[in-house]
Amino acid sequence: MTTTLSDYYQPGWRDHRHTCPACEWQGSSRQMELELHDEQSEYACPQCEFPLLVVLHPDLPQVQAAAAAGNAEAAGQLAILASAPRRG
Repeated sequence: MTTTLSDYYQPGWRDHRHTCPACEWQGSSRQMELELHDEQSEYACPQCEFPLLVVLHPDLPQVQAAAAAGNAEAAGQLAILASAPRRG
């Protein structure tokens, strides 16, 4: 079963241990195969490529809310956005 995570800033999701239902491999998302997309990141079993985790990327209001709540990663992302050149 593939898990979908809608709260990118949920603590501990990168280190949560998953078990692949297809081949019984166990490990965290840090050990999985990563495929980036515009709206989400998909993580698959490194042994059999079964999709184990889908992480939805946050939109700007979610990043701002997480930063306001004290999330350091979100604050860093806002700083990157603030330093990017603006199109005019």
